[in-house]
This record gives sequence, C-alpha cells and structure tokens, in this order.
Amino acid sequence: MRTLIIHESLFGNTKAVAAAIKQGLSRGKAPDHVEVVRADEAPGVIPDDVSLLIVGGPTHAFSMTRESTRKDAETKGASEHVRTGIREWIDTVLPKPDLPIVTFDTRVKVKLLPGSAAKSAVRALRARGFRRVEQGETFWVEDTDGPLRAGELVRAEEWGHDLASRADLRPGATAAR
Repeated sequence: MRTLIIHESLFGNTKAVAAAIKQGLSRGKAPDHVEVVRADEAPGVIPDDVSLLIVGGPTHAFSMTRESTRKDAETKGASEHVRTGIREWIDTVLPKPDLPIVTFDTRVKVKLLPGSAAKSAVRALRARGFRRVEQGETFWVEDTDGPLRAGELVRAEEWGHDLASRADLRPGATAAR
C-alpha cells in the first residue's frame, strides 16, 4: 500500500512542505511507498493501492486557489504556472468514500485573518463523496511568495512521521467519529 501526496504550489513553498511530509512518512517505510504529485498531474481515479491520500495547497483569498488568484500570483512572481489546482482536481476526481484523507495548507500568518485552503479542501472533498477526510496542519510562510518560516520544513517532516504511525489512517481502520 502507498501514500499519495497531491499538492499545488505557486512559489515553491507548498511543494517543499509536500517533500518534507514525504520524508517523514518514508522513515521506516520503503521510499517508493510515498509519492508526491502536482495537482495538475494527479490521477482522476485514485489507484487501488493508495491507502492514504494527503492533499495540500496554498491559501489564497481565504480558501483554495482559483484561476484568478493564480493569475494574480503570477503577476507577483510565482515560479510555478498552475492551470489545475487542488480545487479543480477535487471537482473532477472519482470519490473513494472510505479512503483516509488528510489536508494541509501553507499561508501567511496575519493576526485575525480567517480562511484556510486545508479547511476548504475538507469541505470540498466531503461534498465530492469522500467520508474519511480531516483537516491537518497549516505551515506558515513569511509573505505571499515565502519563504517558509524557520522550522516549518522540520515540522512538516515530523508531521509526516506522525501520520505514518497513526493506526486510524491504516488500511481497514474505521473513521474516527
């Protein structure tokens, strides 16, 4: 069984977090059991051997990105040119209701600024028909284009390691209620 990490990254910060999560998940597992895929290259049908799905993206305008916020990011120097983000991928993926999914996001830490791509992804995945979805971590960036705050990649790797050890995310486990 393997873990699939699907991410969207515009400035490279979320991509770096996804890679760190993979490192954490891979500790004690064969590295080929964890795969990181960009949302625009993610499968529309999740392979049967995937036992855990992790979905992450940047928070833009209080939610997951959309075409207009990605275009705005390009005007601010985004290095990745993304046409299909996690929002669009979720809208088209064939649901696997019992597949455990955990979301994460990256965002700027601003006092009293609401919104989270991870939280929005949970709602969208549940509406799509996935039942075992939970909101995971937020990883903080200094500004829209980054960099990640000090220690965030270490924290992402530790979080990945913690996910690998959770019994409720293993095949055959029932959803926590």
